Amino acid sequence: MATFVSLSTAIAELVRDGQQLALEGFTHLIPFAAGHEIIRQGRRDLHLVRMTPDLIYDQLIGMGCASKLTFSWGGNPGVGSLHRLRDAVENAWPRPLDLCEYSHAELAAAYSAGAAGLPSGLLQGFRDTDLYTANPDATRAVACPFSGTALTAVPAIRPDVTILHAQCADRAGNVLLRGITGAAREAALAARALLVTVEEQVESLDAGMNAIVLPSFLIDAIAVVPGGAYPSYTQGYYPRDNSFYQAWDGIARERESFLSWMNRHVLDSPDHSALLHKLGVAA
Repeated sequence: MATFVSLSTAIAELVRDGQQLALEGFTHLIPFAAGHEIIRQGRRDLHLVRMTPDLIYDQLIGMGCASKLTFSWGGNPGVGSLHRLRDAVENAWPRPLDLCEYSHAELAAAYSAGAAGLPSGLLQGFRDTDLYTANPDATRAVACPFSGTALTAVPAIRPDVTILHAQCADRAGNVLLRGITGAAREAALAARALLVTVEEQVESLDAGMNAIVLPSFLIDAIAVVPGGAYPSYTQGYYPRDNSFYQAWDGIARERESFLSWMNRHVLDSPDHSALLHKLGVAA
């Protein structure tokens, strides 16, 4: 059953060096606050998994937290490259980074297989891409035992810890997600442990059509962190700060400016509330 704890306590108790971590959220509900707390607590050798790794993974990689990245498309959405990710791949700074790249469909199939307790997921036709050449061990060609159709198998992903951000949780520890949810549900069901940060705790959930409710028994820890997805957005609470995504391109382009920003805003801030205060963002 879910327990309500502080974010620092949740990270300290659930996240260990060397684990496979999935911080999901598809342009929306990206758990920035949790990622920053992982950086503050100095975790290392993490195997990060995520669809569309954006700024929070650029920050985790640049601060030396990760040794491997499994992903589908990486970039600063609408702006350009992730400079810290690129520096790690091209120059091994601050440390070497192994890559395993999938298409979105392949990574979704891998999460779905993990959620269903299956050893692998199946797709049709995806081996005819350059990703197969770049990642020869990431997929296998198999034949359908009934029709003989050529299929692509991807190994299931079961993160040691999945971390999500959501709109709210009720007092019983059930969590509501609304809006674009990407692979959040599959990553939650596939996880060996699940941590969710939420904007607020409420008396009861107002789950509309197409909303996702994660039951309390699926969740290990909930932390109430207003603004926890900033600078991405939380539908119904605050919009995406597009100016921050644009500014990040300049901040992260050079190692010195990146480290200066991270030291001032993340490492020298005791928590996410203090970081938002420094940025002049109301939570």
